[in-house]
Amino acid sequence: MNIRIKVGTVEKESAEILAFYLYEDLPIADDMLTYCDNALHNIVSELIKKKEFVAKLNKTLILPTYGKIPAKRIMLVGLGKKKEVTLDKVRQAAGTTASIVYDIGIGEVTSVIDSIDMPASPEWYQAYTEGCLLALYTFQKYKYVLPEEKKELKTITLLLSHKETSKPAQEGVKHGQIIADAVCFTRDLINTPAQDKTPTILANTAKKLAGETGVHCKIVSTPELKKLGMGGILGVSQGSNQPPKLIILEYNIHAKNQDTIIFVGKGITFDSGGICIKPAKDMDQMKSDMSGAAAVMGAMKAISKMRLPQRIIGLIPCTENMPGSSAIKPGDIVKFYSGKTAEVVNTDAEGRLILADALGYAEDYKPDAVIDLATLTGSCVVALGTIATGMAGNNEELKKRIRIAGEKSWERVWELPLWDEYQEYIKSDIADIKNTGGPHAGAITAACFLSKFTEKYPWVHLDIAGTSWCDKNTAYTRKGASGVGVRLLIQLIQDWTRFS
Repeated sequence: MNIRIKVGTVEKESAEILAFYLYEDLPIADDMLTYCDNALHNIVSELIKKKEFVAKLNKTLILPTYGKIPAKRIMLVGLGKKKEVTLDKVRQAAGTTASIVYDIGIGEVTSVIDSIDMPASPEWYQAYTEGCLLALYTFQKYKYVLPEEKKELKTITLLLSHKETSKPAQEGVKHGQIIADAVCFTRDLINTPAQDKTPTILANTAKKLAGETGVHCKIVSTPELKKLGMGGILGVSQGSNQPPKLIILEYNIHAKNQDTIIFVGKGITFDSGGICIKPAKDMDQMKSDMSGAAAVMGAMKAISKMRLPQRIIGLIPCTENMPGSSAIKPGDIVKFYSGKTAEVVNTDAEGRLILADALGYAEDYKPDAVIDLATLTGSCVVALGTIATGMAGNNEELKKRIRIAGEKSWERVWELPLWDEYQEYIKSDIADIKNTGGPHAGAITAACFLSKFTEKYPWVHLDIAGTSWCDKNTAYTRKGASGVGVRLLIQLIQDWTRFS
């Protein structure tokens, strides 16, 4: 996909299709659309006047031009009310534009960006670019597509009328392409079947990523995991014949006068539930239980390519959770890197066991902030559905920053409490803690468990169990893996200032 920026006017634009953006509460204000309307005998203004086209968000209409202007067609795309426009509404409208043009088999589109009337700021062009590219994502690695069914939207041209806006547009498009590429990389990883992304394969993928981006990569395998005393990762891996890995990615490690920020991603490459085996229904989706790990890899891929100044560490514990003859059993005790112990009440609450080792290991870096991402609990899906990511943490400033980044990226978060009363739920009679807190407040008690390993640094936990997977297409997401967390983390680091 080629996204190019062009300064010019529609009078000379012989495009396959011109996309214009309209607000439902405003008349036609764009000079280029006025030109087209006049050339087409006021058909656009008449449609609007008669309310045959109302510019609600993502509503579209395509009109042939019959040679009245150089472009073959014009496309009207709604943005909703002007005062309510946001970065994400621009992202959605862009995604709608790209996906409809793709669906009808047209290979190029020219978007008249002035019609959006957005600020000449890179973040708006970034959002537009993200929307276009994310909407065009497909996962067809394992599927044969007939030659006559293959489609490709090759070029999107952003048409600007003023040369001075081309610089912020170029910066925004560049960043948008990097970010969308990272999200699609993440989606690919998650959508890949578990047979082709074992912990070893995921580790090799991380090595390859590091080689392409200049990130340093270290893989910790079973012998060293034993030396480090990472009983959580080792315990969960016992039931599988696939060896576990701890992937360590380090970006800008020698940066001076910069905060150290650590991303931790849950990397269960397949989750059967272990001895406490899951029901068969929807177990195929458990290939996505490494969505947190994929998001960390995707975010680091983009951050390194954007050359953001912070020092970023990615810690990704990876293993399968299988019910083999050596599998960890309910009632077993696990001892973690930190020295703490946990009673395993339920082997399907395994994500927190591997995260506990990684979060304990994070302390060695003396971090200024730690954020973990995990498809951790079905309880979070019950509480928040598939719209919001559950958030919990021990630092108000860090939670505030993540909330703001979530609003900008539209990967929104909603805070869950970590009150002392909830900590009572995970007390064990025979170990320091137990890995489940009973039938109630499961997302909260899971976060309480993790909080026991994050007491010495600012920390936020993001439960992406509901937001990591899409059951249907939307404006710029596609059925399957959403890649959630990547854009949020990038936005967080783009906006980062020294942490106090």
